[in-house]
Order: sequence, then C-alpha cells, then structure tokens
Amino acid sequence: QVQLVESGGGLVQAGGSLRLSCAASGLTFSSYAMGWFRQAPGKEREFVAHISWSGGTRYSLESVKGRFTISRDNAKNTVYLQMNSLKPEDTAVYYCAASTVLSDVPRQYVYWGQGTQVTVSS
Repeated sequence: QVQLVESGGGLVQAGGSLRLSCAASGLTFSSYAMGWFRQAPGKEREFVAHISWSGGTRYSLESVKGRFTISRDNAKNTVYLQMNSLKPEDTAVYYCAASTVLSDVPRQYVYWGQGTQVTVSS
C-alpha cells in the first residue's frame, strides 16, 4: 500500500520559514517524480514545484521562485519543500504527490498525501 505522509506545516508569521517533508512508502521512490501542490479555501489545487527522479530537474511556480526550494533524498524516500520569506498568500493546505511523468498537472499524479496546513499570519 502506497503512503505519502506530509509533515512540517504550522502557523508562522510573514517572513518566516517552514520546511515540509513528505515520507513515501510502498513504492519505488526513485522511480517517481515528486511534486508539491497547495489548495487555499475556495480555490483550485495549484502546482507549486516538482522534482525529477534523480533530483536533477526542478521547476516551481513563478510566485515562489527564489523563496521555495524542492529537494529529495532517495535514500530516505523523502521529498522536501523549504519555504522561506513566507507571505500570507502562501496560506493553504500543502500536498505532496508522486507521478511517473514530470508534470505540473494534478491529474498526472497517481499518489497523494493527506496534506499539511500552512498558515502565514500578517
């Protein structure tokens, strides 16, 4: 059974930092591209960043470039999202997901975590 478990969310003041982690089990982690998405209340799920199987290719949403960094440790079956200079508009539930293709489209991701809440206060 495949499981993706996110952690590291919480409440932080604007300008602060959080590091999200997503621990994967039940799949060959290094065979999957990994992505982070977020969903704010009343909005559609939004792509944030993705990383290729070996970590050599990364791409992120324009509004988070320079502030968020995605990385992975295949030995630990874990993908991370380092979030710096957080803004109130970054408030959302953040999800990690696994895909067999490198994509920013949610429907191309086959496995999803349960999400972790990130709240940024002004």
